[in-house]
Amino acid sequence: MNSQTFTERIKEIRAHHEQLLTRTNQPLTWGNGIYEKYQHPILTAEHTPLEWRYDFSEQDNPYLMQRIMMNAVLNAGAIKLNGRYLLVCRVEGADRKSFFAVAESPNGVDNFRFWDEPITLPEDSIPATNVYDMRLTQHQDGWIYGVFCAERHDDSQPGNLSAATATAGIARTKDLITWQRLPDLQSKSQQRNVVLHPEFVEGKYALYTRPQDGFIDTGSGGGIGWALVDDITHAEVKDEVIINARHYHTIQEVKNGEGPAPLKTPKGWLHLAHGVRGTADGLRYVLYMYMTALDDPTRVIAQPGGWFLVPEGQEYVGDVMNVAFSNGWILDDDGRVLIYYATADTRLHVAVSSIDRLIDYCLNTPEDGLNTAASVETIKQLIRKNHGTLK
Repeated sequence: MNSQTFTERIKEIRAHHEQLLTRTNQPLTWGNGIYEKYQHPILTAEHTPLEWRYDFSEQDNPYLMQRIMMNAVLNAGAIKLNGRYLLVCRVEGADRKSFFAVAESPNGVDNFRFWDEPITLPEDSIPATNVYDMRLTQHQDGWIYGVFCAERHDDSQPGNLSAATATAGIARTKDLITWQRLPDLQSKSQQRNVVLHPEFVEGKYALYTRPQDGFIDTGSGGGIGWALVDDITHAEVKDEVIINARHYHTIQEVKNGEGPAPLKTPKGWLHLAHGVRGTADGLRYVLYMYMTALDDPTRVIAQPGGWFLVPEGQEYVGDVMNVAFSNGWILDDDGRVLIYYATADTRLHVAVSSIDRLIDYCLNTPEDGLNTAASVETIKQLIRKNHGTLK
């Protein structure tokens, strides 16, 4: 190991890692007024504990190599529990297998540290090859639920090693340490981006769904769905309605899906979702918002036109270019909203807003008129208003 001893090299690695973990994160200036992005990603593959990657036995690892390499930290469910900001992150190893791990921060924007070990998630009756993108819901029934994508090979196509199926896995916990696995959601179609509503509706559990014909393609799936479930321990989608549809030549033309569980506000339920459209350079994932009525979570009362958050600058670059995705946010007691989003399927960031700003954004931003003429008229109306205001 050159002139350094094994012990000296370990100290150097630990010091470098500690410098990364304790780095202060500052908000960027000159944003859009809706939220503030931050200077640094909050979690990357390099933030994972050294003990997950290195064998620190000089006898077994004399060259001090990383024995298990990490590829990415991304799409995280989020919760504030006992005053602690906790993220259930999707961590992807160099072997492309994702797993869940909890990272904790004292303030929600920096100094995140992973807990000592990844989550041990009990298996379903049919083990999944890969699990990812857990949405956390602190439910009215007293449990914290994690709903996630469980991926398996599609055995109906034995010769196609890219053929896969997606189902919604369900687990619950009280502390994010010990998890009880429930049977996967039963549905006539494949399901991704399934989210549990935090309250009972008509005495039942309510799910935001995303029905699709295939693992990637939505096919006949029309958008974000809604289904009521009698028993969460044997959840089955029987009747499903689309509450937030896809539209031609919009940010959600190809597909869309619910992000984290919605936030309850005096004005309605705040929803964060992702929309996907096709481009000459592949699929583009962006985030958008909408609101539904308090007395009827299926009734959309506001949907600002266009995207809410997109990758910018270096956020474009990574494993899967041109992607912003979120499945976690936290509403603080003081009204601060921490929005955790991943870019390029590589790293995790935070954007900070407030509940008042997000409500204002949803209720007062023009909707998409669905054609160029409507867009131009919307801009001209704002120009005329400003001319009158600025006289």
